Order: sequence, then structure tokens, then C-alpha cells
Amino acid sequence: MKRSLAAIAAATLSLSLLAGCGGGSSSSDSDVIKVGINYELSGAVATYGDASVKGIEMAFDEINAAGGINGKQVETIKYDTKSEPAEATTLATKLMTQDKVVTVIGPATSGSFKATIPVANQNKIPVVSGSATAEDVTVSNGKVQEYAFRTCFSDSFQGTAMASFATDNLGAKSAVIIKDTSSDYAKGLADNFKAAFEKVHGKGSVVAMESHGPKDQDFSAQLTKIIAAKPDFIFVPENYSFAALIVPQARDLGYKGPFMGSDAWGSAELFNLCGKDCVGQYFSTHYTAEGATGKTKEFIDKYKAKYGYVPDDVAALTWDSINIVLTAIQNAGKVDPDLKKERKIIRDNMASLANFDGITGSMKFDANHDPIKCAVIVRVTDSGSFAFVESVCPK
Repeated sequence: MKRSLAAIAAATLSLSLLAGCGGGSSSSDSDVIKVGINYELSGAVATYGDASVKGIEMAFDEINAAGGINGKQVETIKYDTKSEPAEATTLATKLMTQDKVVTVIGPATSGSFKATIPVANQNKIPVVSGSATAEDVTVSNGKVQEYAFRTCFSDSFQGTAMASFATDNLGAKSAVIIKDTSSDYAKGLADNFKAAFEKVHGKGSVVAMESHGPKDQDFSAQLTKIIAAKPDFIFVPENYSFAALIVPQARDLGYKGPFMGSDAWGSAELFNLCGKDCVGQYFSTHYTAEGATGKTKEFIDKYKAKYGYVPDDVAALTWDSINIVLTAIQNAGKVDPDLKKERKIIRDNMASLANFDGITGSMKFDANHDPIKCAVIVRVTDSGSFAFVESVCPK
């Protein structure tokens, strides 16, 4: 008897990574559906990849234990991009052409995910990221990337949300930005925040934009200039490892004002590295574990029981990503024996998904394959958790 994905998810929470070997046969030639997992499991942003893959593994374990999808078990083929865009492209190509998966999940970062999109379009296979927020992920040079999807909001929405929060909640009229010039994520978010903030407060209200390289550890020169500019707050659109260096160094130099960050702050490692200096600071994110209810709390409890810590937003977003893919497969009712047709069916079903009730919120895809969903503003507590402050939704 065919089971609906909703029924499976109600009985179990969702699914695990069965590491497989690449085979030459199509997914639909056997009793398995092959899904590619292409994540940063080593290198500079391995924390994101690790959190993502753990969520995927837990999800697939439960789906397979409940009978699989459309009469087939889900088999995953997992590779490590080493946090390098070129490696991500090479492995995505292997998954698509040699391993013959029906879809690829990942990578986590905007730069690496974007690097895989051309080969996805060439091979006509859907690729999904839960955390690639850069503006040009799903639309490039005015053209929608036909086979690329994401379950996170974009930098333009995140930048606008943080600019509004700083104005309305902090009473800020001036700001400074510090960013990594090698990061598409940081550059895009900095530009979007600046545009949104200066639209409200006028040109020049972002009084300075300081930059650094990807391997810098000492930010005293940039921070000395920032403090001299006397901003109402400092915006740090960086990953948690940079934030954990920048914030304490600014405090050591005498800065007493607030910081605001972006969703890349949302790692359990932030507080471990930054400590009390990050307490009370704000950042935008996709969900918060504190005060969670319903299916979100169920996910958090199972993840924590399995892995020993509360899942961050990357894990939650990836959980939603994989379940959207599986919903698209389930909605077809059967797996097409023609791999090319199956990939197209999955892509079309994802694009037309009317509403998906995920653990990071309800969403549907717009014409650009971006989710229509709310952002969450959180504050770092003295216990290291992220306390909900408010939601900011699209207008």
C-alpha cells in the first residue's frame, strides 16, 4: 500500500544517509532511489557540512525504516567538497554522470553551490541548498537557474530585515560593516544591508566599510578605524569563526556598542569560541530552538538525543531541503524508469509545490525558486543559546 510522505513523517520524523558506492545504473533500474550528498565535510566550513549531513542521515534512516518512498528505499552517495568550489563542481559532475543520482543536495555555502549549478543545468538535474543565501544563486544575469533551488531566504531579504531591526529596535542611525572580501556571502550581504540602511537613513549613514582576507586573524587595524567612526552599531556579515574573533578584539579595543550578525553566526560553536563577548548581540537566522513547539521541537529533541547537541539552523534548513525533495518524489506516485524523466518530474514538482510546512517555517517557491518565508531575529544569551526576539516576514 502506498504511504504518503505526511503519514510517514507523522509516524517518524524523517530520514539517514546510507553511504553508497557510485554505480553506473540509473536510480530507477533498481529498488533504490539514489540521492547525491555534496557537502563541506573538511576544510574551512566543515561545521556547516557536518551539521547538514547529520540532519540528512537522521532523516533518511527514518524514511527507509518506514518503508521508503514509492516502494523504494533511498540510497545516498556522499562526497566531501573539502570546502572548495572547484572540488564541489567535480564531485557534482560525478554524482550526476557516473553515480546517476536523481538529485543532489548541497553544498552549504553560496560559492560552492553556485559552482555546481552550471553542470546541474547541463545535466538537467535538480540541485538544492539549505543555506546558499547569495542573491545570484537562483537568478544569474537576469535568468532563472532552471534546476537550482534553496530553502533559505536570500541576502537581499536578510539585509533588509537586519536594517529594519537596527532602526526600529536599536534606534540606530549610523552603522559600520566589516566583511571578508573573498566571500560571495559576506560581500553580497554587506551590499544589500548597506542599500537597505541608507535607503532609510540617507547616503553616508553607513559611515565605513572595512574588509579583510580569508585567513586574517588580527583585525585591530580595521577595528581601530571603525571605533574612531563612532557608529551606532557594527554589522558583521561573517561566519561564526570570524565573528568570534572580531567581537572580542573590538571589546579589547574599548568598543562598547552593539553588534549585529547574519545567519552564518548560527552555529553551536559561536559561544564556545566567543564566550561572554557575544552575549546580548543579535543576528538574523531561519529558526530558533528555544521555545520551539510541534514538529520543530520533535526534530530538535531527536537530533539532540542522537548527536548530543541542539541542531543549528543549517541542520534544520537541510532537513527541510531533503523533505521537500522527497515530497516532490512522493507526489509523482511512482519512480519513472527513465532517469532523465524522473529528474524533470522532481524539478517540476518542487517548482509547483503549493505549500510546504517545514521546521523552519511554512514556505513555497516563487518564480525564481526562492522560498517565500519569514526571517527570525535572535539574541545570544549568557548560556550560549539563541533567544527569539521577533520574526520579520516578506511584505
